[in-house]
Amino acid sequence: MSELNYHHLRYFRAVAHDGNLTRTAERLNLSQSALSIQIKQLEERLGHALFERRGRQLYLTEAGRIALDHADTIFSAGEELVETLKETGRTRRAIRIGALATLSRNFQMEFLRPILGRTDVDMILRSGSTSELLGALEALNLDIVLLNQAPMADAVTPFIAQHVYQQRVSLIGRPSYGKPGATLADLLGEHPVILPTLESGVRSQFEALVARIGITPQIAAEVDDMAMMRLLAREGAGLAVLPPIVVKGELEAGTLVEFDALPGMIESFFAVTVKRRFPNPLIRPLLEASEDGKSTTG
Repeated sequence: MSELNYHHLRYFRAVAHDGNLTRTAERLNLSQSALSIQIKQLEERLGHALFERRGRQLYLTEAGRIALDHADTIFSAGEELVETLKETGRTRRAIRIGALATLSRNFQMEFLRPILGRTDVDMILRSGSTSELLGALEALNLDIVLLNQAPMADAVTPFIAQHVYQQRVSLIGRPSYGKPGATLADLLGEHPVILPTLESGVRSQFEALVARIGITPQIAAEVDDMAMMRLLAREGAGLAVLPPIVVKGELEAGTLVEFDALPGMIESFFAVTVKRRFPNPLIRPLLEASEDGKSTTG
């Protein structure tokens, strides 16, 4: 049986990501017919059609999606091999970090602090949804991913989630919202609250808390982005249910105040990797610094 032609696979991968044969041919400086022949030969080798045409667009068949998953893994592994085994005289090394798009920017900066300013490091930062980031991590397109919930792992997707940071969750708002001696029940009973959405672990903790103390707070907004919650709190829309690290600058400036830590409520952050034979060595100082910092986190 003839071996797989990786030139054919590379051309297929390019077309699959572009979704347009003409555009890919122009980008690769090939004729459209030559590129079509390469794809056809790969389909004959695999015994399945990889694309179906709808108008001018190409769409992957089920076999095509499987082939693309393997192609991404193969070529990403090749890129990692070159990166890892390059000559020892290399002066800079790249680390590719993904973060949930709604994650606190202040937390991200704290996590990256051990490598900030290093002249021997190139940081490549990406944001996206959990599924997008974990897919890129599996395909070896990212070295580490930052999330606020640990992903599910099994024998097929062996994610390694390290709990790197946690902080209390508090009521945050403008100084004018507070009164001397105001209790948690007073604050929640008198002012509307800005909450994370129902998918958030913090939201479920908050719902359990208010049920215990017998309060039904007025909801000013439900937001899935910590940066937007911070802005709404600054504008006086209500008391935000947030970890103080999200509004670190505003707390230091006095434009926002931490009124009360919500009992039993914490926000956790996780650094997720996958098992590799040659892990990026820059991951270690990030994780070690986070492990050291957890003991001092409030």
